[in-house]
Amino acid sequence: MSTDRRVDEHALHAYVDGALAPERRDDVEAYLRANPEAAQRVQAYRRQNQLLQSALDPMLDDPVPPTLRPSRVGIRRARWLRYGGMAASILAAGVLGWILRGEQPRRVDFATMLAQRAVTAHLVYTPEVLHPVEVGARQEEHLVGWLSKRLGVRLRAPHLGSAGFQLVGGRLLPGEDRPAAQFMYQDAQGHRLTLYVATNARDAHQTAFRYINEDNVSTFYWVEGKLGYALSGELDRERLLGVAEAVYRQLNG
Repeated sequence: MSTDRRVDEHALHAYVDGALAPERRDDVEAYLRANPEAAQRVQAYRRQNQLLQSALDPMLDDPVPPTLRPSRVGIRRARWLRYGGMAASILAAGVLGWILRGEQPRRVDFATMLAQRAVTAHLVYTPEVLHPVEVGARQEEHLVGWLSKRLGVRLRAPHLGSAGFQLVGGRLLPGEDRPAAQFMYQDAQGHRLTLYVATNARDAHQTAFRYINEDNVSTFYWVEGKLGYALSGELDRERLLGVAEAVYRQLNG
C-alpha cells in the first residue's frame, strides 16, 4: 500500500496536533517530503494553531464562575486543543461559549483578526495548482454576485492589470462568526496575491493602512465601514503597498 493513499487531511491535522503514533508520524513525514503542497498546508495549519492559542489562551486563564462546572471547562479546553487546526470554527464556538455562560470574552481587535485570518487563508490556498479557487475569473459576475449574497453586502473584485496582476477567481471562506471572501490574483511570473474581505458586525469605523509580515507573507489591511480588507502576498512592502493603494482607489472610486 502506498503512503499517498494512507495520508489524508485527518492524518495531517493529527500530525500537527502531535496525536500520531511514531510509526504513523513517519508515514506522514515521508508523505510531506514527497508533496510540497501538503507540506505548505501543514505549515498553515500550525499557524492556525498559534493564532487560536494567542486568541483564546487569555480566556482560559480567567477565573471560572460558580455557575460553570469544572468538568465542562476541562471538556471545552480539551476540545479546543484537540481540534486546534480548525481555527475558524473553534474560535466562533469558543466565543459563543463565553457568551452563553453570561460573560463577555476579551475583545480581539477586528482588524488584527482579519489580518491573521487573511495570512492563514493565503498560505493554504495560493500553493494550490488544480483548485486555487472555487469560481474562476471567467465567471467573475457570478463570483461577485454569489459572494456578495453570502456576505450580505455588495462586493467588488478590483481589476489590477495596471499593477501586473490578473484575477484568478475567488472562494467563500469561514470568518469569525459569518462568511468571508477571498479573491486571488496572479502575475506573469506566477506570483499570487489574495484579497480577503470580511464583514465587521461589531461597529462601523475606518482605519488607516496597517502592515504585518508573517511567515514571509506581507499583508496590508484596513477597515472601511462594515467591511475589512487584507491584501496578502510574497512581495516586498513597497510593491504590495502600491497594489493596496490601487485596490483602495477602486473600492472607493
